[in-house]
Amino acid sequence: MQPSPEPPDPPRLLAALRRRATGRPAVSFAEFMAVALYDAEVGYYRRSAPRVGTGPGTDFYTASGSPLFGRLVVAACTALLDGDDPRRYTFVEIGAEPGPGVIGECPHPFASARSVRVGEPLELEGRCVAFSNELFDAQPFRRFRFGGAGWRELGVAVGGDALTEVELDDGPPAELPLPEGAAPGYVVDAPLAAADLARAIAAEPWEGLFLAFDYGKSWAELVHETPEGTARAYCRHQQSNDLLANPGGQDLTCHVCWDWIRDGLRAGGFAEPVLESQEAFWVHHAGAFIAEFTAAEAMRISRAKLSLLQLLHPAHMGQKFQALWAFRGKKHLA
Repeated sequence: MQPSPEPPDPPRLLAALRRRATGRPAVSFAEFMAVALYDAEVGYYRRSAPRVGTGPGTDFYTASGSPLFGRLVVAACTALLDGDDPRRYTFVEIGAEPGPGVIGECPHPFASARSVRVGEPLELEGRCVAFSNELFDAQPFRRFRFGGAGWRELGVAVGGDALTEVELDDGPPAELPLPEGAAPGYVVDAPLAAADLARAIAAEPWEGLFLAFDYGKSWAELVHETPEGTARAYCRHQQSNDLLANPGGQDLTCHVCWDWIRDGLRAGGFAEPVLESQEAFWVHHAGAFIAEFTAAEAMRISRAKLSLLQLLHPAHMGQKFQALWAFRGKKHLA
């Protein structure tokens, strides 16, 4: 389905939320996100307006905005295949933004490259390199807050013309391991849909390399070290804690739980997933390319060289983002 060219339309979004509520006074935060970000008519990710970059009207900047990023991805994936002919693999970018895709304008050795955009079926088969960049952090997540009655799920009231945060009657699902005791007001953002997506990717009939760039934490860190949760909104390059402002017109995100992504891959038959900082990943798996590139750029300060520094430097994207990779297939399980 193609993105809508329409600007944010709060009345239409409120109507979509009421339809989702089916008579209930409130929806879970995950349901609110599903409409605000992904509704086919009014969702943030369905609009064709620019989101990524530094130009007018954009909301956030990602690594894929660097022209060098695709070349690094190609170099690292080729190295990770470790002598296996990349011409036997299809490169599939999942959750790609509109445009040519992360390697669409780069020379690459793969048999082909294609993108799976929002709303399109995964359809992974044969030998693939399944790649994503900041896909999992944008999946709908559920919010829980600890209080006098224990843990309660947070939702969004959909009555009237304004959205308000409310506590729902239900506590967390039994399978969600929230601690029995927590400081009053402690909030946990549980990225359950991201875990579902990892399982769905692993359930497709394909083998090869899974590679995801994102930012996340362990479950222990989420429940013990982030008392205000990790949910954030982004609009015009400004971070906000007002998650209900400008519905359909701002990005919503939270940290991935890497433990759950790993579990989903393991359950799907992948070998032990490896989690590295973005900085370590590039150095370990694209080191030869980086050395060749920096030698060629040694005598000048170019935009590409500055992009590389931003991707590697711990104060920028080098430590903020992580890379999770894993293999499925006889060659890599042997």
